[in-house]
Amino acid sequence: MRVLVADDQELVRTGFQMILDAQPDIEVVAAVADGVAAVEQARRLRPDVCLLDIRMPRLDGLEVTRILAGPGVPDPLRVVIVTTFDLDEYVYGALRAGACGFLLKDSGPTLLIEAVRAAANGDALVSPSITVRLLSHLARPIPVVTRPPREPLTDREMDVVRLIARGRTNQEVGGELFISLSTVKTHLASIFAKLGARNRVEIAAWAWEAGVVR
Repeated sequence: MRVLVADDQELVRTGFQMILDAQPDIEVVAAVADGVAAVEQARRLRPDVCLLDIRMPRLDGLEVTRILAGPGVPDPLRVVIVTTFDLDEYVYGALRAGACGFLLKDSGPTLLIEAVRAAANGDALVSPSITVRLLSHLARPIPVVTRPPREPLTDREMDVVRLIARGRTNQEVGGELFISLSTVKTHLASIFAKLGARNRVEIAAWAWEAGVVR
């Protein structure tokens, strides 16, 4: 997996690079200090995952995410946002701009590696506990107009949405609803289509916005 790291703090940038490069299946192909350089290198190198700080000079992580992965971007890249959680309320906007996941800067090496691998494999929810904390925290003070589904969700699909919004994995959803993994995936495919969601984070965000979970 080829990864681009963008963070204006040299210590963080270097630390991430050392941790990721130590993995046999991960290579950091670029480590940059600002948003403009992140866009330039991402377009030139086409990494599998872009690991972006939310706050950077010249272009912040939100704008970089919109440029690389936003709605309407052909062949979007996979972006994971790095946040301090308490300060970075723009993360909510980053998820809407196309980010597929996020992690905390102090999460440690294990979660960093998991975040990169999950994003490369198409998974959006890196850490369920962080997902629930962040979305619930950001959903409260921000008034939103929730877009309606293209088609009404069934009762069972709503059950799946609630569990996804609470950070459950496919296996956990199946276990709690007493359905098979293949059935969970079938429901998810239908939910993606009805909500126009591109990943699990967008399903979770919609659920919090719509008041499906509290």
